[in-house]
Amino acid sequence: MNSIEIKNLSLNFGDVKVLKDLNLTIEKGEFLVLLGASGCGKSTLLNCIAGLLDVTDGQIFINEQNVTWLEPAQRGIGMVFQSYALYPQMTVEGNLSFSLKNAKLAKDEINRRVKNASEILQIEDLLKRKPAALSGGQRQRVAIGRALVRDVDVFLFDEPLSNLDAKLRTELRVEIKRLHHKLNNTMIYVTHDQIEAMTLANRIAIMRDGLILQLDDPKNIYNFPINKYVAEFIGSPGMNFLQGHINNKDNVSFQIDDTLFELNGYNFQTVVEDKRPVWLGVRPENIVVNDGNKSLPVNFDVVVEVIEPMGADTLVWSHFNGHEFRFTVDGNKVINIGEKINLGFDPLHISIFDFESEDRL
Repeated sequence: MNSIEIKNLSLNFGDVKVLKDLNLTIEKGEFLVLLGASGCGKSTLLNCIAGLLDVTDGQIFINEQNVTWLEPAQRGIGMVFQSYALYPQMTVEGNLSFSLKNAKLAKDEINRRVKNASEILQIEDLLKRKPAALSGGQRQRVAIGRALVRDVDVFLFDEPLSNLDAKLRTELRVEIKRLHHKLNNTMIYVTHDQIEAMTLANRIAIMRDGLILQLDDPKNIYNFPINKYVAEFIGSPGMNFLQGHINNKDNVSFQIDDTLFELNGYNFQTVVEDKRPVWLGVRPENIVVNDGNKSLPVNFDVVVEVIEPMGADTLVWSHFNGHEFRFTVDGNKVINIGEKINLGFDPLHISIFDFESEDRL
């Protein structure tokens, strides 16, 4: 059963097209992340689902009910915003119960829901405090709890962790994932942080200019990006790109100046003609340092320019044929600036994109 279905959704602000004929189906119990840079339309789409913005065209269904023109309170959703938006004069308990009292629920039912939410989020000992006496992480837990007490099937998160420091973001990210496992509710989560997206999502929708470029599970998006933009956006450190062309004279190869990289094993999705200009993309973690044997199908030399120790790994910066080139090595490996190193990679772990359209080949 589909939890949310979006059909031909468009939103215009005057002559500006913000969302462009979007179609999206979210299954019951799924954790979907809307990921993209600022201005891509991800928060706007979430606000349309929530009923905070009126769509220009298209329809929105929640649990098979057409909610396109229903008020937010009638849609059966709970929403958590970037801002905690807690009532400062109320205690945590008061913040959690406020919407339930407005809905005129019985006192016993309100107490049950508040107790259940506070236990799930481990904030039982904070119920008598006011927001001013809470840390940022605790305030966000209360904000999540305020959505949780509504006892709905669909939760919407609009960059809920962006105001927290790195350590708190990690802790709350784990708590949100635990919450999803425990409740198995449908969750839609907006973020520009690709680490949040990769760790939380069942599926990721990568957005740009009001469109969904790729909708897939994190592993496929990471390993098989649909175009160069997605490949650049996902991954930290980012993917390396080399500009060259296809050489079909003998075996299918990638040629950059006088250097040929054989592409045996790469799964082209279409027939690629000789001399076609392309981008070759390879992630830093898929680069291997050849310690003398040069056993990989593709190998070449670079000179170490910058070294960035990162604990378990070390990120090494270099150049190859005028292109910036990064690779990672084990954090215990000794590498020196100015050292010449032979690198290799397997064509199974690369991506080839058309030079003009930047679509995956």
